[in-house]
Amino acid sequence: MAEGGGVIDIFLLAVLVWTAWAAIASSDVFRCTVAFMVFGLLMALVWAWLGAIDLAIAEAAVGAGVTGGLFLTTLKRFHQSSGNHV
Repeated sequence: MAEGGGVIDIFLLAVLVWTAWAAIASSDVFRCTVAFMVFGLLMALVWAWLGAIDLAIAEAAVGAGVTGGLFLTTLKRFHQSSGNHV
């Protein structure tokens, strides 16, 4: 971690908490999914900032990439099959 990183640490923490809240508090499923993906990317950034590059790569690939893609695909198929606006 760099000297004077306290400001960046607090900023990353605040953005992570806000993104997590947005992912669970929204009534729009698409917004929840996008917020979840953004949370995964931010968490990967935090792991990289802490020096755990292997965890950062895994979080970006699995947390934001694969899981987010599966959520978006499921949401699209649900929307197409039900005809409902989610």
